Amino acid sequence: MPIYEYECEKCRRRSSILTMRVSEKVDPVCNHCGATAMHRLMSRFATPRSEEARMDALADPSNLSGLDENDPKSVARMMRKMGQQMGDEFSGPEFDEAINELESGGDLGGDDDIGGGGGGDDDL
Repeated sequence: MPIYEYECEKCRRRSSILTMRVSEKVDPVCNHCGATAMHRLMSRFATPRSEEARMDALADPSNLSGLDENDPKSVARMMRKMGQQMGDEFSGPEFDEAINELESGGDLGGDDDIGGGGGGDDDL
């Protein structure tokens, strides 16, 4: 059962239409404004990448351009990009929560949480 994406010519928003067969004639209706003037979009597709290819992409120094380790938002952007490269094993609610905390200017618990020590003034 294919799912086709259409763009509304009136509101320019996308709607997904499920059909039972490839040969089925579809009369799409916009889910957002109800217009019937729609055009079908080219579907996106993905090709699987090996773990080695993903790690090589992450190791590319050009990916670090624009990274400012003193700017939480910059670090959050890099982490989000890394999460997208790594796929399912890197995603999840905890990861998303950490990214959102950094984007809002947070520091994920402060310096006293580094290393799990919970305090102390030892210089490493």
